[in-house]
Amino acid sequence: MRPSAALLLCAALLPTCLLTAPAPGFIQEVAGGVKKLTLEQASGRESAPSYSSRAARISWNDDGRWLSMRRDGKSVLVDPLTMEDAPEIQRGRPQQGLMGPDSSGVTYLLKQAGIDEGIADAVGKKSAAGQRSSDGQSLVVEHDGKYYMISGKPDHEKVEVIASGDVGGQLEFASLGGDGKHFAWVTENDLYIKELGGKTRRVTENGGPEYFNGKLDWVYQEEIYGRGDFKGFWWSPDGKYVAFLASDEEAVFEFTLVDHIENGHFRVKPEVVNYPKVGDPNPTVRLGIAEAKSGKVKWMDLSEYPEDLLITRVMWTPQADRCLFVVADRIQTYADMRAANPATGKHKLMIRESADDSWTPRPAPPMWLDNGDFIWQSHRTGYRHLYLYDGNGKLKNAITAGDWQVRRIMEIDEEAGKLWFSGTNDSAIDSNVYRINMDGTGLQRLTEGRGTHRFSFNHDRSLMLDRVSSLSMPEEVRLCDGDGKVLKVLDVGSPAAADAYLMAKWEVHEISARDGMKLDVSVLKPVPFDANANYPVWISTYSGPDAPSVRNSWNGSAWNQFLAQNGIIVMQVNVRSASGKGLWATKACYKQLGLSELNDLEDAVDWLCAKPWADADRVGITGYSYGGFMSAFALVFSDKFALAIAGGGVYDWRMYDTIYTERYMSTPELNPEGYAETSILEHAGQLNGYLHMHHGEMDDNVHLQNMMQFIFKLQEAGKTNWSMMISPQPRHGIGNRELRWHSRMQEWDLIQEHLLGSKN
Repeated sequence: MRPSAALLLCAALLPTCLLTAPAPGFIQEVAGGVKKLTLEQASGRESAPSYSSRAARISWNDDGRWLSMRRDGKSVLVDPLTMEDAPEIQRGRPQQGLMGPDSSGVTYLLKQAGIDEGIADAVGKKSAAGQRSSDGQSLVVEHDGKYYMISGKPDHEKVEVIASGDVGGQLEFASLGGDGKHFAWVTENDLYIKELGGKTRRVTENGGPEYFNGKLDWVYQEEIYGRGDFKGFWWSPDGKYVAFLASDEEAVFEFTLVDHIENGHFRVKPEVVNYPKVGDPNPTVRLGIAEAKSGKVKWMDLSEYPEDLLITRVMWTPQADRCLFVVADRIQTYADMRAANPATGKHKLMIRESADDSWTPRPAPPMWLDNGDFIWQSHRTGYRHLYLYDGNGKLKNAITAGDWQVRRIMEIDEEAGKLWFSGTNDSAIDSNVYRINMDGTGLQRLTEGRGTHRFSFNHDRSLMLDRVSSLSMPEEVRLCDGDGKVLKVLDVGSPAAADAYLMAKWEVHEISARDGMKLDVSVLKPVPFDANANYPVWISTYSGPDAPSVRNSWNGSAWNQFLAQNGIIVMQVNVRSASGKGLWATKACYKQLGLSELNDLEDAVDWLCAKPWADADRVGITGYSYGGFMSAFALVFSDKFALAIAGGGVYDWRMYDTIYTERYMSTPELNPEGYAETSILEHAGQLNGYLHMHHGEMDDNVHLQNMMQFIFKLQEAGKTNWSMMISPQPRHGIGNRELRWHSRMQEWDLIQEHLLGSKN
């Protein structure tokens, strides 16, 4: 039996590394016959009653008139007011023509085109998940490595099949144009467009290992367009044009990951990725607009901007008359939305967002109205608010304003001039629903009670469903009238574990930091709780910019309940820069990641440990990614923590990528003091308490290099109050079930040893 790479590395690098066997099962029965979770149950290894509180699944039918719900194991439609069964009606909005929802039309077209009957049936069954044109009458379906392009338009019935081998390489990001007559993809980093029944046009000719057309590089997909989304082209709604990014990677430094676990042999597998670390060159990007019929490209002239500009968003107006794109400087102090004529390539500035004392968040896409106006979201006041602009980018009026912010636009009634949204006017940790007139008057809260409310409306907005829960209230589904008045409670969730298992209850508090800033904190006390006892404290945190840990919605975590059942106080804290209160609060971390966050965490610890039942000498902290950074940061820059478990952490921001880090820290050249002050590496000799680190070997986001650099500094400093574990193969997070279980066992061993004073 071969020992794992993690064990070998751990043994070689650190003799004190914790490599413990699973803890024996805990006594489940407590007083009164109520049970405690085992470690296996709390970790998902064994079945256990749920602590979640999901109410019944009740929603509006697609026609917006009837409620859809389950009764006696069957799905039924009922009248929302009487709850009586609806008359026999057809569900949803049936589509017409050959491309209807039952897949028979798709199968028919494929068979008519001579496709094998078995394949036609298989593709037909997948058609519901295919990409459809704007009128729903054309689609693309992937099956068995081939793409089936199908048009059911009465004047354009076509079926074509493309396989990767047909285009000289792997076919990536296959996408159907809005007109249903054109199809685009990327092969070998070049963009192609095909007309159904017509020619295939190679739009670009220079694609290669260092030049991408229509495909995003690592840093653009990770930090701008969304993790895992490498597609870098966007069809116009009418299918006449394709906007795409082209990036030159030649100046971007490479980073090599090494997979030490390769089945069938003992050689390693290197993986080389272009990864710009802070201060390094970024990819140089351009924006082109290709005409679908000809394949000709118009390139946007962006010479007025620095060469290392960022293009952070690309989109189209509903009429397809303009391509909108957002340009930012490298350190993201401004964001310009520009509008380009796709036929000429000429463009002009529509809106500039900027900040003098922080970064400028990436703007959300404009929400277009039927009259040509659009709603724009901006942080210009320090809070995210809504503004009404005309189609040319001229401000008409602010829709929302105040010392709070909008979370999400939910509904718009242009004819009535009203807008519905979720926001924080009453609490930063709650989510309430409001209605306001488009001219900014008549703000009205529609939701009743504290918590997180999710509203959905019937066809004429005369009735609403409110699905609400809080940390202290299980989920309810309420039927409300158009003004939010609760007409009836349709269902109430109840944790299945509540009857037979101990269940601790969350408390929500607002506390004062050292400078008077109000912080939201949630606390889960041990169960059963003895006010005369003295309990350790466990903090799970992320604390990254604008990423709150405390949300006032039901928390069904079995792991937190397990900790409470075993005599541990669980606390979560919204530090000011992760409070959800607005950019004015988030920017406290600007150019000094970790410093204000740690101050707030310390103040929360002091507040809690002023209670006689919370032990200030037994406080632990854990987190992953930014939370891993904060956990290690706490043990280096504070003496208030006895234990930290840091997963996948950044231990010096000069090792992380450009676009994320420079947004918050600027560059090392412009902010050398900030990088030095926040470096865990440079202060490794100050390590307090006991630190355990773990990291995925193939983490392409936060590189394993972070942990290796840190343990080198710890060894140089002669520190022995730490341990580490490498998980072979995982990337940023542990997906492997067995490795995840190993990590959880290790976490519990550490908690027992350093906070509970015992280890089974």
